[in-house]
Amino acid sequence: MSLTSANVVSVDEVTRFLYHEARLLDEHDYDAWEALWTDDAIYWVPAEGSGGDPTSEMSIIYDNRRRISTRIKQLQSGRRYSQSPPSELSRMIANVEVTGVDGDEVVVAAKCLVVESREEGNELWAARTTHRLRAVDGELRLAYKKVVLVNRASALPTLAFLI
Repeated sequence: MSLTSANVVSVDEVTRFLYHEARLLDEHDYDAWEALWTDDAIYWVPAEGSGGDPTSEMSIIYDNRRRISTRIKQLQSGRRYSQSPPSELSRMIANVEVTGVDGDEVVVAAKCLVVESREEGNELWAARTTHRLRAVDGELRLAYKKVVLVNRASALPTLAFLI
């Protein structure tokens, strides 16, 4: 998927990127998923509200690029017992919409439904996502991902996988 400017990216191109990201996460292909991120990336799952400012709000996840790498190493170590064995995951991405262009980034909104299957049973995780995608060497990369869980106001089960 090539890109020369944020102004020429198509909804189809963005949708293919989100589908690709979802497949990598579902298949626990963490190295390939990590390669999607820019060096200045932010990965954020707000704990409250719809997420205005991660530096002043509670977060379930608030990772910079280095912390994303650390989180992946933990998942790959085999010592993350909440993911031993790893959850079976299936994601559905829908309502993909390019909502704007901010400098060299394309802002994308989407809906996500993740089915997590474990020995204890199944969990449904519904969310609204915001991605900021940037062209790096002609390829789309993740500069920012915010995942707003629909049921964040309720008691949440352990979120031990990458959402």
